[in-house]
This record gives sequence, C-alpha cells and structure tokens, in this order.
Amino acid sequence: MKSAEIREAFLRFFEEQGHTRVASSSLIPGNDPTLLFTNAGMNQFKDCFLGQEKRAYTRAVSSQKCVRAGGKHNDLENVGYTARHHTFFEMLGNFSFGDYFKRDAITYAWTFLTSDKWLNLPKEKLWVTVYASDDEAYDLWTKEIGVPAERMVRIGDNKGAPYASDNFWTMGDTGPCGPCTEIFYDHGADIWGGPPGSPEEDGDRYIEIWNNVFMQFNRTADGVLHPLPAPSVDTGMGLERVSAVLQHVHSNYEIDLFQSLLSASAAAIGCVNEEQPSLKVVADHIRSTGFLIADGVLPSNEGRGYVLRRIIRRACRHGNKLGAKGSFFYQIVAALVVEMGEAFPELKSQQTHIERVLKAEEEQFAKTLEQGLKILEQDLAELKGTVVPGDVVFKLYDTYGFPMDLTGDIARERGLTLDEVGFEREMDAQRERARSASSFGLDYNSLIKVDEPTVFSGYENTHGNAKVIALYKEGAAVQVLKEGEEGVVILDQTPFYGESGGQVGDRGYLLAGGSRFDVRDTTKTAGAFLHHGVAALSDLHVGNDVTAHVDASKQKATALNHSATHLLHAALRQVLGDHVQQKGSLVDSQRLRFDFSHFESIKPEQIKALEDIVNDEIRKNTPVQTEEMAIDEARQKGAMALFGEKYGDQVRVLTMGGDFSVELCGGIHAKRTGDIGLLKITSEGGVASGVRRIEAVTGANALAYLNAGEEQLKEAAQLVKGSRDNLIDKLSAVLERNRLLEKQLEQLQAKAASAAGDDLSGAAVEVKGVKVLASRLDGVDGKGLLALVDQLKNKLGNGVILLGGVHEDKVVLVAGVTKELTARLKAGDLMKKAAAAVGGKGGGRPDMAQGGGVDAGALDAALALTVPFVEQGL
Repeated sequence: MKSAEIREAFLRFFEEQGHTRVASSSLIPGNDPTLLFTNAGMNQFKDCFLGQEKRAYTRAVSSQKCVRAGGKHNDLENVGYTARHHTFFEMLGNFSFGDYFKRDAITYAWTFLTSDKWLNLPKEKLWVTVYASDDEAYDLWTKEIGVPAERMVRIGDNKGAPYASDNFWTMGDTGPCGPCTEIFYDHGADIWGGPPGSPEEDGDRYIEIWNNVFMQFNRTADGVLHPLPAPSVDTGMGLERVSAVLQHVHSNYEIDLFQSLLSASAAAIGCVNEEQPSLKVVADHIRSTGFLIADGVLPSNEGRGYVLRRIIRRACRHGNKLGAKGSFFYQIVAALVVEMGEAFPELKSQQTHIERVLKAEEEQFAKTLEQGLKILEQDLAELKGTVVPGDVVFKLYDTYGFPMDLTGDIARERGLTLDEVGFEREMDAQRERARSASSFGLDYNSLIKVDEPTVFSGYENTHGNAKVIALYKEGAAVQVLKEGEEGVVILDQTPFYGESGGQVGDRGYLLAGGSRFDVRDTTKTAGAFLHHGVAALSDLHVGNDVTAHVDASKQKATALNHSATHLLHAALRQVLGDHVQQKGSLVDSQRLRFDFSHFESIKPEQIKALEDIVNDEIRKNTPVQTEEMAIDEARQKGAMALFGEKYGDQVRVLTMGGDFSVELCGGIHAKRTGDIGLLKITSEGGVASGVRRIEAVTGANALAYLNAGEEQLKEAAQLVKGSRDNLIDKLSAVLERNRLLEKQLEQLQAKAASAAGDDLSGAAVEVKGVKVLASRLDGVDGKGLLALVDQLKNKLGNGVILLGGVHEDKVVLVAGVTKELTARLKAGDLMKKAAAAVGGKGGGRPDMAQGGGVDAGALDAALALTVPFVEQGL
C-alpha cells in the first residue's frame, strides 16, 4: 500500500467505528504556550482531555502533521543518520473523550492492523508492551485478543522515578496521565536488535508502530494519582513507520513518499541518488520547512523562526556537501506539493510563497557563510597555539550557521585541531537555555475549569441580566469576593466580549443590589467567559443576580477598528498579492495593528493605494453581514481564517462589501462599513524577517490624527515665514542655504586643519629614528582629523601619528602610520589601545585607523600611549 492509501484507510476505518474525521491542526499550537510546535496528534484535543472544551463529538480520528525540531522534543541532530528520525512526520490517531476505553481501543488497534480487510499484518510479527501494573490491559491482550505471553512485555518505571516509564504517559508534571500499551513490529532475525525492554531494544528489528495512551488519572502537585471521572483514550501510529512495514523496507527513507523526494533532491543538487545521509537530510527537511512556512512560520533569530532557519541552513549545508552550486533547496518544493498537496492543500495554495521564502533564506545563508569565513580567518590569525577554542567554533556555528566540520576542514589545512569538548560544552549550555525558556512547568490543575459554558449576548446588546455561577480568587474557587478583592466572575450569560481574534476584551461593571464589580478585562477559557476585575463596592456572592453593563463607547470604537482591519487585510492582498497572510493583530478602542507576511517595505504609493481602497469601501456604506455555517461550507465560500485561532464545526462568517472581504471571525463589528468613517495609516515597518506591521486609526481618532498633522503644518509654515501653499518651496530654500553653509564650513575647517598641520608637524618627537606625534584637537570631527593625519603623514615622511579630541561630547581618535613602517607598526593596533583607554572601540588598516570613546577625561592618557607603542614595536 502507498502511504496515501494507508492514511486514507486509517481515517476511513475509524469513521466506520463512529469517529468524526478532524482535519490536521496547524504546526503552530493554538493557544498553547507549553509547545514550540505541534508534536503529537493529541495537541489539538488538549482542552478536551483537560475538560475545558466540549465538542459535538466524543470520538475523533485525524492525521496530524507534527514537527520535532526544537525545545523539549528535538530530533534534529539524528535526522539523516537513523532509519526513523524525522523533523516532520504524520501521526495517525484515534481519540475518545470519556467515551470508550481500554477494551475498545485495543480491539480497534488490533483489528485495523491484522484484519485482512485493512492492513493484514501477520499477527505473529506483533509484540505488545503494557505498563507493569496494568493487569487490565495485559488480560485484554492475552485473554481476549489472544497475544501469547511470550510476545507480551511489562515495562515498569525505567526512567528513575515513580511513573517515569516508557509505558506511562503524562501531559506534564501535573494533570492527566495514565498507562500506555504499545504495539511493536518484528522486522525479522536478519535485522539487529532485541524486543522492547531488552538490552538490545534500541536496534532496528523491533519497531514501535502504535501507542495506546489510557488517560485514567489526574496527578496533583503532591504526586498522588486521582482517578478521572471520565477516562479517555489517545492513540498514535506513525504513518512513515507503518508504511515501511507494509512496503517491506527497513528504513522510512525507503518508502514511496521519501523515494520521490530523494529523487527530486538529487536532481536539484545535481548528484546521483545513492540515498546518502546528506541527501536524506535534504529530503526530510523540505517537508518540515515547507509545512512550517505554509503554517505561517518565517525564518528569524528567535523562537519558531530560529528553529526554521536552522533546519533550512542544515539542509543547505548538506546540499553543499553533495556538490550543490547556488540555490537549490527551494526547487524541491514542487515535488513536495505533488507528493503531499492532495492531503494537505495548504501546500498547493502556498507553493509560490514557500519557494520565495526558501530561496531568500538560501541566498542570505550564502552571504552569512561568506561572513563566517572572514570571521574564522580573523580568529585563526590571532590564535595562540594549535587548538581552535570551543567557544570560537560555537560562535561560528550559532551566530553564522557555520558547520563544525567545515571549521575543522579549514583548521586541518593549517595544522590546527578543534576543541570539540569545549564546543559540546557550549552546545549543552545552549540546549539548557532552550529548555529553561520553554514553558513546560505548567500546573494543569491550576487552570480555571468551568463545566457550564457562558451564553454570549454581546452581538445584540451592551447590557443584560445574568447570574453569578462561579467566583475565583487567585485561581481558586470561592463563594464570595469581599469588597476590595480582585478576582474572576463567571456568569451564565454575558454581553462582555472575551478577548480573541486580536480584539481586546470588554470593560465595564456588574451591579448586584448594593454591590458593584468593576470589570477591567474579559477573557475566554473553552466556552466560559472570565470577567477579571475588583469588587469595588460591597461583596459579591455566587448565586447573585446581576445586571451587566459594557462600556459601550469603548466597545463601539473597538468594533470599528476591528471591521477596518478586515477591509485592510483584503486591500493588502489586492495591492501586494495573495501571499499576504495575517500574522497577528491587536484591536482596541484607540487604534488597530495588523501584522502580515511580506518581504519588503511598503512604498508610499502603495500606502496611498491601501487607504484609497479601504476608504472607498467605507464610503460605499454596505451592510456588514454575519452568518453561522459549517466550517466546510465557510471554506467553500472562500472565507479566510484568522491567524492562531481555533475553530469549531460551526463558525461565524463575516462578509463586507459584497465579496470584498470574507473571513471567519467571532468578533464584534460595525453594522455598516460607513460607520467606520475614515481610515488613516499612521505607520508601517518590519517586526521580523518577512513580517511587516501596519498601524492605523479610524473614525474620530483618524480625524484627530489628521487635525494634529494640520496643526504641525501650520507651525512649520510659520517657522519659515510661509503658508501651507508655499511650505515646500520655503523648506527647499532653507535646506539649500544650509547645504551651502555646511560646504563653506568644511572649506574653513580644511584651511584651519592645514594651518594646524604646519604647526603640529614641528611638535613631533623622534623615537628610534621615527617621528612620533600625538596631539589633542578639540572641536574637530572625525572627517577633519582624517584629513589632518593624511597631511601630517606627507609632512613627516616617516612617522606615527595619533590625533584625538572631543567633538559633540564624544571622543574622536584617528591614527596614521607611514607605509614603510606598517610591517612593524600598525595603525589599527595603536587605535585598539587608545580607544580602549577612553572606554570605546576602534580599528582599521595598518596605515590608517579610526575610533572613539566616551571618557573624555582619559583622552590625554590615551594619547600618551603612542610613544611606548612605537618603542615596543621597533
């Protein structure tokens, strides 16, 4: 069976068992700060397992795209050198949220794997592991399924702590957890390795292909396991691994999916496809980079973008090792789209964008590699001894993406060796920093959990009646919030909008008889709305009837900005192209901020075009329409999804200007586009590699912005004794006069410097036959000192010069050495010493160098270093 057929068979099998097919979620985990990337099929169902979200189904099946290349789960360095490590893989999974449990999960797995209607694997080739104390699972396997005891393995706490086992799964240090049962396939005696639990278990003979996780406990901070009221099931089967089994090969790289990518990689590089480790790296990395870019990640120097950059550069390095010339990696995207675009249409729609990002990053890496070579040459020139220090090797690797093996090749050519131990020490420190920066210490039992969802009435009203159904203080449920105490209020229904989709949460107040609770922010968790604030007057009790009052003026202004954001998004795609994707937004009552993918700054004429398009839609004053529909129907209508949002089966579709803008959005909006009044872009700039940001104002704030600009124009006109009509002519005249005055000043300074040079040359002293001059000239800039040093070198004939002075509160230094002396005395070396003395830096050529500093009081001492410098160098 081909990989695509196996994927479809798995999904279809579980659909026949009453499971709902759920599309793969993004590789950027939605609302989960504990994960760098989606790394398992259960990630998108995490809130369901935690009891924070209820869906219309209790059984689900999916084929989830996963990346393990950073943070806690990192397989990057093993990729290409083992049979089964990948940066990107597909996890086939079936899930039960309080529905079926061990018996059904085990039966489903065995049936799918061994039934002649499905995968038809030979039963005698399958081994099973269970957690050591899970007698229930053991009995199900042996007594009901019929797996013989000799192919059953009990795995206990083999990782050094209670419940720390290959067969005991945990979501974190606290929270849902439970035993696992895993299914292994025996590839045969001709492959080295032993069964699970044996000393040879790391071999390739016995390969895990299925893992059933039984979530039946909640572990609290004291380590105690408490039975869950509704045990759940999370299973996973790696598509690549089971494809290898069914296609009778021992390496994932031999399956049909990878064979096409290996061939495409070899063609792009210009090498023979002999399945070299480096070629496997390239074929693997095109998958992770292609999918990450399609999901909105762009190369950068931090976070997810940094991991993506490392993967791209690793692929480029391995391509170069195979002889690649110029940019090649981006050329493999087309083959990836052919292989996987049917199952993951985002690859098709984003193909051009992915290719553009990869090509730009490849070209940047080529320049970086060149910079790294220059840095290495400099470090080697200053090296004392024959060992290149580990921190130097690491700096080149970490900062410039310079591979250690390339550093080693260059070092060997010069009879040098690398401090590999020191390099590994720096690498370990980096890994520890990465682990420390990851938020894996979340206590899942500290999360606010509300069983009843809040009914939201804010689309129609800004006030309404409600009942307090829960109160929280410092994360713990309480029955009363006393006057002056801060806390969270949960209502059975609310007109307050909870922060999401970039729109800030509403503010306002709750009244209950003689008590008042001031709402400072509103957020959401699963289906509940959390009203954050303070009990401002009297106490608030669970069960109180309240009237909820939203700050209507702020909500309206926020709604106008939110609607304008949708119009701006559509206009950006018109003006800049369909590659524009939203990367984030912030909408409040004062302004809107919109981040989007684009590779260059927006030209002034494009800014004007954006404003014209949006304001034209505003003037049309068309109704803003909202519809509730199924997610598939919304996609067919062409609705765009907002970055980072999670959507259910039923979604809210917002349409503006006919079909001008169609997006999925749960936010509060204007009734008609004309309500927005006016949009004015106030700024545009870059926030990350390939990501731009626009800020804008609307309505009354836009008018205020324009009025402020008008006042500034008037003030500027008055300063140049003109009016708005002739301001440009007046300013041009002032600038031209300034240019002429600056030119006259430069001429005067040159004359003064020349006169000073005549005076200074007589002040030179002779040291070992060399004329040495060190002098202070305050008020002269660097350009003037350079000219003077050049003049003095000609006058002295054979000498060393250091001039310095204070200009605009900073120390300026210039050093010069005549050419016949540069073999023994270098201006750059003298400058480094002098600049360091005044608290600064400097350097340059052997014959001329510049520098400066901040400590004017040390300038005379710095100049005095010149004579000793010459004495030591001659």
